[in-house]
Amino acid sequence: MGRVEGKVVVITGAGRGQGRSHAIRLAEEGADIIAIDICEDIDVVEYPLATAEELQETARLVEKTGRRIVTKVADVRDRAALKAAIDEGVAELGRLDVVVANAAIGPVGADRPLNAFTDAVDVNLSGALNTVHAALPHLGEGASIILIGSAAAYIAEAGAPGPMGPGGIGYSFAKTVLNDYVNWFAPYLAPTGRRLNVVHPTNANTVMLHNTAMYKVFRPDVETPTREDAELAFPVVQGMPIPYVEPLDVSHAVTYLASDESRYVTGLQLKVDGGAVVKAGK
Repeated sequence: MGRVEGKVVVITGAGRGQGRSHAIRLAEEGADIIAIDICEDIDVVEYPLATAEELQETARLVEKTGRRIVTKVADVRDRAALKAAIDEGVAELGRLDVVVANAAIGPVGADRPLNAFTDAVDVNLSGALNTVHAALPHLGEGASIILIGSAAAYIAEAGAPGPMGPGGIGYSFAKTVLNDYVNWFAPYLAPTGRRLNVVHPTNANTVMLHNTAMYKVFRPDVETPTREDAELAFPVVQGMPIPYVEPLDVSHAVTYLASDESRYVTGLQLKVDGGAVVKAGK
């Protein structure tokens, strides 16, 4: 315990799923949290996004560990609102040491409109960059910036959208560019003692995976696929015999990168993917 004792961490998409898991795990290890979420739906996404009540549940679970948490409602696509949320959180908690750019959407499906691509890029790419750039003025030597990428950055290819649709390809494009962002920007941050890394999960056991649109991608042979139908197909992605990873599996990697255990680690592409990327020969 205490691997990030005294650090303050900002996490986007903290209302539930991976973001909530990261918040709780880091709090268990001694961090105080600035938790940010949009707390409203985005039209092109078929599944519901986190609610204000779910963000407050994240706060309750963090406080249960004995750590402090500040919650803010902000859209990562809105740079000014995001900056204000981070600034206010830092003013309340006194500092900022770690950034976890986690907020993302997965508007998959061949029937999705063209703006599924642009919305996925706006949230998953522009939103991540907005988070980093808004936080940078608060980050000093020893700070850690962690992007949540995806194994899709290695597996998906440009071309015809297929069953994933424009939103699925927009998702993969955004995560691919995050790789390049780390490679290009980490060398400039390194002399200042600030680190930049990205974690690439495979499918994770969250609402982004467990929804009707995603079930149809994995089971196009079933007219109305259920979770049970889809879970038979989920393991095809990974090399290991698993359908997905748990959010906590990703949180363990985030905790390592947030801690001083990784003080000399920067520019890393850390895969928590059950062998998905190597199975694809990438």
